Amino acid sequence: MVEWCLPQDIDLEGVEFKSMASGSHKIQSDFIYFRKGLCFGLACFANMPVESELERGARMKSVGILSPSYTLLYRYMHFLENQVRHQLEMPGHYSHLEAFYDDKKGVLPDSKGTPNSQQPVHWLPSIHRYMYPEMKFIKFFGEQILVLWKFALLRKRILIFSPPPVGVVCYRVYCCCCLANVSLPGLGGTVPESKPFFYVNVADIEMLETEVSYVACKREQLKRDLYDVYVDNQNVKTHHEHLQPLLKINNADKEKYRRLNDQRQMLMYSQEVGEDCSSCEEDLFILFFMEQNNRIFQTLMEVSASQDKTLTADHARGMGLDPQGDRSFLMDLLEVYGIDVMLVIDNPCCT
Repeated sequence: MVEWCLPQDIDLEGVEFKSMASGSHKIQSDFIYFRKGLCFGLACFANMPVESELERGARMKSVGILSPSYTLLYRYMHFLENQVRHQLEMPGHYSHLEAFYDDKKGVLPDSKGTPNSQQPVHWLPSIHRYMYPEMKFIKFFGEQILVLWKFALLRKRILIFSPPPVGVVCYRVYCCCCLANVSLPGLGGTVPESKPFFYVNVADIEMLETEVSYVACKREQLKRDLYDVYVDNQNVKTHHEHLQPLLKINNADKEKYRRLNDQRQMLMYSQEVGEDCSSCEEDLFILFFMEQNNRIFQTLMEVSASQDKTLTADHARGMGLDPQGDRSFLMDLLEVYGIDVMLVIDNPCCT
């Protein structure tokens, strides 16, 4: 139940199920990013044992905030963590939350409006600094990060399995969206919107039925027609036959991962010897994939502007792609982004 909120007239139907994930009774603390209408939320959860039959021996609460943009919510995570602990120890004392709201309040968009402060997912500030240290995206997925990158760039509907704690999986949702960052001028109009939905539950099914592209996490698996890609730990799966070739790691993928991992090892060494304390792994992989994406789209736009509009195997290699292994990926990419070029990469002949 929602025991307190400001403003009091805001529609919070179902928010209690978003801010306290299913299965949270098994853990002591967590944080959750979620979407509510056109707003994004961040909630911090905590669980404290109590000697109370009414509360069944445990008091569980979440304290959260809603905003038109998720990119700055991480700034208030420490405050929310303190406040949920305060609510567990001193239930019903809301003065700190009231003061926070009076200081930070703004006008939220209504259900028919469009949030005017939502930033496009071309460059996102780091949200990892208040998150758990085990959130190592590159190390966790290994070479599978290249499979996720292709699906993210194709704007597929990606669902990530998320048993509690949910916070680390919300971070993977964010990272998946970052894989598709593009900073080239003039491309924005043709790029389908990347939508991080973060944690979703049964109440979101109707909304997800209308989405053609999203990244989200959920404890229970949805109906197969609601997603294109399902991620269970390091296993990336798809039930669409035409997407199956994208699951295979090719030589170009292995080379990209080698370069990415080399950069990661260099960063870790620099941090160990104290030479670089400002950079982080998140900055590294965001920049790595944005440069990769920019190279691909720069080449595709140049070819589409040429007289013969012919994309060759040399072009593919120049983009860091495997002419044969990435053929279906390239064909899907051209279709999704509406780029007018002719692909003349032949299938390998049998000899």
